[in-house]
Amino acid sequence: MHALHNKIALVTGAASGLGAAIAKQLVGAGARVALADLPSGQGGKVGKVALCSDGWGTATMSLHFDVSKPAEVAEAMAALQAQWGGLDILVNNAGTDHTASIDEIGEQEWRRVVDTNLYGPFLLTKAALPLLRQSDAGRGGHIVNVASTASLRAWPNASAYHASKWGLRGLSEAMHTELRALGIRVTTLFAGGMRTPFLLERFPDIDQTLLQDPDNVASMVQFLLGMPRGSVVAEVMVLPDQETSWP
Repeated sequence: MHALHNKIALVTGAASGLGAAIAKQLVGAGARVALADLPSGQGGKVGKVALCSDGWGTATMSLHFDVSKPAEVAEAMAALQAQWGGLDILVNNAGTDHTASIDEIGEQEWRRVVDTNLYGPFLLTKAALPLLRQSDAGRGGHIVNVASTASLRAWPNASAYHASKWGLRGLSEAMHTELRALGIRVTTLFAGGMRTPFLLERFPDIDQTLLQDPDNVASMVQFLLGMPRGSVVAEVMVLPDQETSWP
């Protein structure tokens, strides 16, 4: 029996890309997965993807909310608890970007990126803590924060994205230090470029041979979450073997 069998996971940004790949692999390992993404009117796709109608039945539930809105996060967590009674795994994967120079980017766009990529994981973690504390017979659950090589170096026209991901890296390290006293394991995942809508829809001319399959990164997440008690991988970097942005 897989270590993730019957575990309850919440994956944000689960409608497509890496989030969808993570959700699919966790369900395949026997977990129950709450698929979280924006409502369809705000660009979300959870209600439309095959993920939700793939014969998984009671193995999944859909949650439609904005990770940067405290009231919506609280409502989603209450719905998850009402449905399944607990939470073992939180994957903070939802992310966004706006490609523009500091001179050109608007204040609202800059704030939207930081709110989604940094404030969102803080809100989700804070809301999930009461349930994660009770996970695994009180020994604690596991949080995976999906960062990026953008939290380790910088390139032009991505100031908001870099600020949010560098901030997420610091937040995740703080979580690791603080929450281990509660038995909650925290991992920061630095993911290199992937063949996902996040890149392909914004940069249609990108060389896809330099990107990795999101399923490969999702496999690492499944491995991290299956680690036996007593150990935690605090940080891990998964890159395409032809990665050009790092190092």
